[in-house]
Amino acid sequence: MLLQDIREELIYYGKKAVQNGLTKGTGGNLSVCDRESSIMAITPSGIDYFEIKPEQIVLIDVQTGKIVDGDALPSSERDMHRIFYKYRTDLDAIIHTHSIFAATLSCLRQPLPAVHYMSALAGGDVRCAEYATYGTVALAKNAFKAMADRKAVLLANHGLLAGGTSLADAFNVIEEIEFCCEIYYRTKSIGDPVILPEDEMARMVERFKAYGKKPEEHEEI
Repeated sequence: MLLQDIREELIYYGKKAVQNGLTKGTGGNLSVCDRESSIMAITPSGIDYFEIKPEQIVLIDVQTGKIVDGDALPSSERDMHRIFYKYRTDLDAIIHTHSIFAATLSCLRQPLPAVHYMSALAGGDVRCAEYATYGTVALAKNAFKAMADRKAVLLANHGLLAGGTSLADAFNVIEEIEFCCEIYYRTKSIGDPVILPEDEMARMVERFKAYGKKPEEHEEI
């Protein structure tokens, strides 16, 4: 089966998204881009993540948008995934979820400020894209624009979209940005959260580039 390992990985992370409370039912979608073949593998539309079979993962040509393989309808948000693979080379996996706190902020059409340093995983603050009907090219373009130089974006009145170099990376961004959205919601509920300054977030972004890759230098205490 073409791209079988990728298909199975998509099913695994789809289930994990539900189990971790990041989406419900058949909501959300996940994809991976195989750069060698320029094919995008994406979850199907309207099928429970625990029922998806590998052959139902849909393969789509990134450049043309034509379906290459798959025994089901592709996610309605296929264009929103494909636009990133077509015009950005730093993202090889995309995850879209309807997590509670990110969706809450998106319904207020508010960005997520740098209330916690973990938002540096997404590149700093997280913008909110302009509203467009789900499954449309307009939404794809709005998301792409708002996620410029970032790895995550809020979709107005909708949810959260994040990308990474792998599904594991994208999933980590999704989890941490949802965490930051919850922190922002809770701190706003009891007061005015202190937002980290831009220079500190710039340092955090740089530190995360080496996170888990090499030993950090430490000052003498």
